[in-house]
Amino acid sequence: MILVLSNADTEILALRSVLEGLPEGFPRVRAANPTSLAAAPPLDGVEVVLVRLLGGRRSWEGPFDDLRSRCRAAGIPLLAFGGEAAPDAELTALSTVPAATVTQAFAYLAYGGLANTEHLLRFVADTVLMGGFGFDPPVDVPAHGVLGERGNERGAGGRPVIGIVFYRAHLLSGNTSFVEDLAAAVEARGAVAVPVWCYSLRPGLDGRVPALELLAERGVDVVVTTVLAMGSARAADWDASALAALGVPVLQAVAATSSRAAWEASPAGLGPLDVAMSVAIPEFDGRIVGPPFSFKEVVDDGDELGAPVVAYRTAPDRVGRVGGLALRLAALRQRPNAEKRVALVLSAYPTKRSRLGNAVGLDTPASVIDLLHALAAAGYRVDRVPPDGDTLMAELAAALTYDREALSPAQVEGAAGRWPGVDHTEWFAGLPADLRAAVTEAWGPPPGSVYTDGDDLVFPGIDLGGVLVTVQPPRGFGENPIAVYHSPDLPPTHHYLAFYRWLEVGWGADAIVHVGKHGTLEWLPGKGVGLSAACAPDAALGDLPLVYPFVVNDPGEGTQAKRRAHAVVVDHLVPPLTRADTYDDLARLEALLDEYARVAALDPAKLPAIRARVWDLLVAAEMHRDLGVGEAPEGDAFDDLVLHVDGYLCELKDAQIRGGLHVLGRPPQGEAELDLVLALTRLPQGPPASPSAVAVPSLRATVAAELGEGDDRAGIDAVEAECRRRLAALQEGGWRYDGDDPTLAWVADHLVPALAATTDEVGNTLAALAGGYVPAGPSGAPSRGMAHVLPTGRNFFSVDPKSLPSPLAWEVGCRLAEGLVERHVAETGRPPESVGLVVWGTAAMRTSGDDVATALALLGVRPVWAEESGRVTGVELIPEEELGRPRVDVVLRISGFFRDAFPNLVQLLDDACRLAGFGDDPRVFGAKPGAYGSGILPLLESRHWRSDEDLAE
Repeated sequence: MILVLSNADTEILALRSVLEGLPEGFPRVRAANPTSLAAAPPLDGVEVVLVRLLGGRRSWEGPFDDLRSRCRAAGIPLLAFGGEAAPDAELTALSTVPAATVTQAFAYLAYGGLANTEHLLRFVADTVLMGGFGFDPPVDVPAHGVLGERGNERGAGGRPVIGIVFYRAHLLSGNTSFVEDLAAAVEARGAVAVPVWCYSLRPGLDGRVPALELLAERGVDVVVTTVLAMGSARAADWDASALAALGVPVLQAVAATSSRAAWEASPAGLGPLDVAMSVAIPEFDGRIVGPPFSFKEVVDDGDELGAPVVAYRTAPDRVGRVGGLALRLAALRQRPNAEKRVALVLSAYPTKRSRLGNAVGLDTPASVIDLLHALAAAGYRVDRVPPDGDTLMAELAAALTYDREALSPAQVEGAAGRWPGVDHTEWFAGLPADLRAAVTEAWGPPPGSVYTDGDDLVFPGIDLGGVLVTVQPPRGFGENPIAVYHSPDLPPTHHYLAFYRWLEVGWGADAIVHVGKHGTLEWLPGKGVGLSAACAPDAALGDLPLVYPFVVNDPGEGTQAKRRAHAVVVDHLVPPLTRADTYDDLARLEALLDEYARVAALDPAKLPAIRARVWDLLVAAEMHRDLGVGEAPEGDAFDDLVLHVDGYLCELKDAQIRGGLHVLGRPPQGEAELDLVLALTRLPQGPPASPSAVAVPSLRATVAAELGEGDDRAGIDAVEAECRRRLAALQEGGWRYDGDDPTLAWVADHLVPALAATTDEVGNTLAALAGGYVPAGPSGAPSRGMAHVLPTGRNFFSVDPKSLPSPLAWEVGCRLAEGLVERHVAETGRPPESVGLVVWGTAAMRTSGDDVATALALLGVRPVWAEESGRVTGVELIPEEELGRPRVDVVLRISGFFRDAFPNLVQLLDDACRLAGFGDDPRVFGAKPGAYGSGILPLLESRHWRSDEDLAE
């Protein structure tokens, strides 16, 4: 028997895949993952042992030494290998066969793949056991390529071409059935599948991404990817230009690390690690978030190999959803605009005739008129465009609205369409039982009794030929429609579900544009992230592409639409701003609620701490009295309070007096432009990537210092007037500036051009409808020191790399650092002098920087945050008397993704080491040779490096 021990599950899977191809009489092969063993395994019947340890001997030190001793005593050959691309000198020396034999055997492992796995076994059987079965030399597997013969097709007969990207590691281990299933689902719908494997989608040193070049050669219409994000944040913004150059939608199909049963049983859906790796990080690339379609399952109970074998297996209905989404996106790209049908869906929040089309910060009627003109100019069939927004809304209000559940004959006559109740009942019968039961319990059997005419369900709107302007139905009824809007449990009515079915099948929509924030689809019951067929948003929307213009300063709610309704967000500018000095508590509360949503998905262990912060702010601002809550709820009940607070904030924001509303795609002009520029220069902009960089100062602070004014009302008014005068003069001169004021220079060179690019809001909405790529961008409130979110018109992401470590992560990092120091003192009687830490990008994203905070705390250096934006502006030394212990020298190793995603943190950590007195020998090292090229920091090679590809496995 040949015993193989490997702590790489993919290698055990590869062994399983090649066993049947071994010749008759070949020795039995058994395998196990040593990390799952309490001790080294018994050697009864074993003729030779192969050990592969990612992380080297130290990753399994005691059991390995015991195994080696027993092999030597029994005369059993032992071949030991490390996990790097080069042989591990220590393990080679500890092997009990000649070094040349270990080196040649290692070559099979280094190249990988099923053929090399088989011939590794043959090589060992022949050269060590003298078996005579025959073996081939190791053969390199290309870093990228196309799986199967189907890759040679190029969309013959006008068929769409769908690229599918997966990791090379899956090819090497034979773990490709999930890719084959997805390709089959695509091909069953009439498209050509081009499955491409790669090591990574990150650009190489030459800037090329060969896997994307393969897809470009084949003229793909859509890319479906299961790999991590590809961009880099070395520039001011995240750079996904190689992906953007394809110009096609990119759909993230989630290959979950959990089992299907665990996912199905979880109300949250995906776990924190999967959300970080497969949702939050890919959003940086502007990817559309699809559902999880494959899961890690035990595919062999170990009877044959001696160890359970884990591989990806798919859920058929979720594979179908991914395939359907890909085909619908491809159709947008292929179908002529004149033949497309687009539904413009407006909100009714709350459900009143007077609130038709209400959207936060957006002049929806005027925006729809501009969209209709843009669609007509792009070749869509628009039979007529109402002369103005008032006329449009009057037409909508004069017909069917949702004021009352029962409809008058006039309203029925004014309906834009109807859907037969028998068709709805038949479709409803095909939904999962749990969803059917919930809807029936709340609203009765299909087709329900709401907005019906006989057995038919009727719907509002204005049909303009190839474009429909319609209104989203209420998701329920009750005394408090806002509470209904935010309810996490109330299922949608039959009419609500039928509305989307009618849009797709009855009216024939190719895509939906939801015009402005306050849709309800993304808030329907179901899993938090990673939806199943039993989740109401998935059941309602199906495969229909959704484009969602959404206000840029509300990433928390926009992210719901991205992750629960596969929406392409096109963010839009905030309304013209006047003085907002009285709304600081509201802004801080909004920021906390955004953080609450991120923590709930990525790092639930921090929920108690952030709940305490939310409650403290509610009490400090006296908002808890308005909400009628006397004390903080505990546990999950706090989630209901958060939804209540969110609704309360929505009401307050609707009541705030602004200088008007924003019109989609229109840059502010005249006084509105001046008001907005004035608002955006009140606070400093930044933060810089490091304390040594230069930020954009607050114009208000600069003027106040020059005038010597105080902070009373008269002084503030005088400063405000002078700021306005200076900016007005700049505006009068066409925003040209050649002076030495850094803020005015920034306004002229950066801010005003970014505002002029607001036209991208309409341009990218049309790009999404044309099956194009919408670039990603950050989100946040530009008026609170975050003008980097401009220009708008981008598919925003919610995690801000420059806000790490968060205050909560700093608290955790301090506790971890002190616990480490205390343990060292207890074990050795003295504090540690130096500590080595490995920092991973995915972990930093998931925890908002716990590991980075730990490093800073050990050094005795704390982050400094901008109060207005929450971004980290630099670090400061903790005084020795406050620290109460010696500073600890920290040696950091960073992963490649951390380097690319968080260059600001790389610099911050290096600055912190220098500030703490360890700067003569910089402590932050790259992930692997060549990682920085000619960058500013030195490199350290380590045999304990695990690549991003290994991490994904």
